[in-house]
Amino acid sequence: MQATAARAPGRGSSREFESTVLAVEPIMGDAILLTVGAPPSVVERLLPGQFFNVACRFPGSFDPLLRRPYSVYRADREKSSLTFLVRPFGRGSAWLAKRAPGETLDMLGPLGNWYAIPPRSQRLLMLAGGVGVAPLVMLSDDAAAQRLDIVFVMGAADEHGLLPASELRGSIEYLVATDDGSRGHRGLATEIISDYVAWADQIYACGPEPMYRTLRAVADPLRIHQRPKVQISVERGMACGFGACLGCVVETRRGMIASCVRGPVFDLDEVVM
Repeated sequence: MQATAARAPGRGSSREFESTVLAVEPIMGDAILLTVGAPPSVVERLLPGQFFNVACRFPGSFDPLLRRPYSVYRADREKSSLTFLVRPFGRGSAWLAKRAPGETLDMLGPLGNWYAIPPRSQRLLMLAGGVGVAPLVMLSDDAAAQRLDIVFVMGAADEHGLLPASELRGSIEYLVATDDGSRGHRGLATEIISDYVAWADQIYACGPEPMYRTLRAVADPLRIHQRPKVQISVERGMACGFGACLGCVVETRRGMIASCVRGPVFDLDEVVM
């Protein structure tokens, strides 16, 4: 890991805090960007790929009971704020998507591990599927600040589900794919990356599990001795954040692992799927 390593949190550094909603803006169809305030110590130690567990309920209520995990889309250390990408899938996310500036949220984090940029890595390939784009935006911010070369590939059902190019900072090459062909390549985002696997020093991905299976099928024949490495962030219901409920376990070559503690970022070669 490069410059970000100095901010790496130690085990047991997670904390619960009350956060105020600062801004809400629409993005990517029915999704929103939710910006909240956070203690400077929390924002400073945050790394790309880590997440926060949010209590998606009103104070005094226990419904829904379980917290919802959200990776950080963007962190502003000067303003001490965090931005999350929220799409209303279920009851918890629908509640969160309706919050307004001035309201408060119960947050727990940062939790989990993070994407690592190894020393001497210069060319980064990022692959996002839908709302899985969130942690890769923060990663691309850090990488762009280090003047690294970035190819950012995103897939969605249609053009409304794509991230606006203006959201990416620096001289990032942005390529898109849509299922219906309304923008960019018609088909899967994984069909684009074959031209960049040999170019990349590292590959990063976040999206649904079927995307990872396709990514493996496309990339493996083009990799040499399992290089470049592929780091993925798994999608699991990480309700507790401490590995106690075991609702987020991932099968790996080293056994079953709680993704909220030793994930959500894994080496693709280590994951069984």
